[in-house]
Amino acid sequence: MVEGFKQLSKHLFRRGRVRQFAIIGLGKFGSKVARTLSEEGGEVLAIDNDPALVEEIKDDVTQAVCLDSTDEEALRAVGVPEVDVAVVSFGDNVEKNILTTALLKRIGIKTIIARANDHLQGQVLESVGATRVVYPEEDMALRVANAIITPQVLDHIDLNGGFELMEFIAPAAFVGRTVREIGFRENFGVNVILIQKHLPGSEEGEEKEEEATVNQLPMPDYMIEENDVLLVVGKGKDIERLRNQ
Repeated sequence: MVEGFKQLSKHLFRRGRVRQFAIIGLGKFGSKVARTLSEEGGEVLAIDNDPALVEEIKDDVTQAVCLDSTDEEALRAVGVPEVDVAVVSFGDNVEKNILTTALLKRIGIKTIIARANDHLQGQVLESVGATRVVYPEEDMALRVANAIITPQVLDHIDLNGGFELMEFIAPAAFVGRTVREIGFRENFGVNVILIQKHLPGSEEGEEKEEEATVNQLPMPDYMIEENDVLLVVGKGKDIERLRNQ
């Protein structure tokens, strides 16, 4: 998650839209999700049947418990029915992924995000109750390919209806012009959510978060500067047209 998406996540938490999460399966993917949500202000219940994984994460989340996620009574006992979002991430344990997802659906979790290794597994997860399926390996491959092809794009999320949320370095043609002059919405049909100063960090390209300046919903008279990072939302074709200026 790059910096712009962290800022958007913090904004959502401040609005109180989502507060409580259950992360079930604490491998590399699950533990990373749990720690990130916790860092962003979420109340995180981390669950796994491996005591070592539970012990490793217990200081980084609200609560960490060791239990069998296919045991409905155990899930209810630790308060899983009270969470807003559950993430199921057991890697190669397909059976446990499916059974856990089905149980979460039965106990009333409205938003269930399940990890899958392939699309067949994803279809099964959706059929038993997953509201969204993620494919970490596939997504990472696409991100690497996109980073090679379009290095100015820092990150993006595909939304419903052909919309995208994209973070990218402002085109050179925008430098020295105000938000009003560019006319993001009027000329391109795109809304700007954040503008952040892009500050050089480590040799790997990490930003100096403590020095970053963020403008949420920037004012019309804000002037774009070189290397400003824009976080925009709109139709994919409109964002592409914007980036190609």
